[in-house]
Amino acid sequence: MSNKEIKKESEGVTEGEVRKKAPKARKKIKASKQVSHVCAYIQATYNNTIVTITDLNGNAIAWSTAGACGFKGPKKATPYAASVVVRKVLEKLADYGVRDVSIFAKGVGQGREGAIRAFNTNNINVVSIKDVTPLPHNGCRKPRARRL
Repeated sequence: MSNKEIKKESEGVTEGEVRKKAPKARKKIKASKQVSHVCAYIQATYNNTIVTITDLNGNAIAWSTAGACGFKGPKKATPYAASVVVRKVLEKLADYGVRDVSIFAKGVGQGREGAIRAFNTNNINVVSIKDVTPLPHNGCRKPRARRL
């Protein structure tokens, strides 16, 4: 027996056999479920605005950022960019039948109010607005006093 035949036998295929390919898995077509009430998480930083839409269980349905909408540099943190982001997210949600939204805003950026206003102008009923910006209760420990 030659070296090639030994390798084939160890693989479980002899010289006369042809290995069968496994059937290809088909892509599952995800049926869009109807969700009338969703949660919108707005993260507005000094550099960008991120909007994520989830169902009431916290499963993300759609998201978008100012950078993904084509804004670059300091324009990403503007209120106009935030309104464009919300418009793009609502286009993705068109199949879901969304009517009501609870908004959770985080951060100190300019896009925060712009994003909240954009939900109103796009005929979405805003049920509640909650500020979830993390605040320190006393912050980090201060550095020790310098000895001179």
